[in-house]
Amino acid sequence: MIIVKVGDEESAECGVCEAFRTVSYQLRDVPFDDGSGLVKNIIAGVCKTCGNVAVIPYQSVPAIKKQLQIQRKAVESRVPAHMIDLLNMASAELGATPDFVPLLLKYYIHHLASSPQGAMRLVTMLTSELATGLANKRLSLKGREIGNDIEKLKNLSQIDNTTELLKGVVLTIHNDLLVNPDAQRIALLKSFVATVA
Repeated sequence: MIIVKVGDEESAECGVCEAFRTVSYQLRDVPFDDGSGLVKNIIAGVCKTCGNVAVIPYQSVPAIKKQLQIQRKAVESRVPAHMIDLLNMASAELGATPDFVPLLLKYYIHHLASSPQGAMRLVTMLTSELATGLANKRLSLKGREIGNDIEKLKNLSQIDNTTELLKGVVLTIHNDLLVNPDAQRIALLKSFVATVA
């Protein structure tokens, strides 16, 4: 592996100029392509013609990975053990394994966060007997958007407590997939399972 230093120069392809140009390695704040954040103060090859970052050396990859991990902040909660069982049963109903549970939860959280009516269902779900019980199992979700989706859903549902919100989501999944099966949603989720299996 070649290690570059600030001030080193070489020829590299510049995506903006669409040609090979001379790049100078400098310390730069480099945004992610999707606009979801940026990595601060890493060595990057800057095109001397247009001034844009043309290349990232391999030595800067660990700093980028670290920033991505920070953005994939985990949402942690403790729920009653039967809630994990409900999620596993819902996953099995879709023809998936328990490994699908985090994706199922993230799908539902995202869906409900964009639906005021759906978000209000959570409040009703929390009145169920199944919403009670000793919180003795850990529920962990990771993703770049999960934190934002949970905050949106909290605002829409007026449920401030993350654990209570997640319980409502679990009970909504249980209702839609097992108690009062929503054929359209089940078909959509089964096709989703088929693409990730």
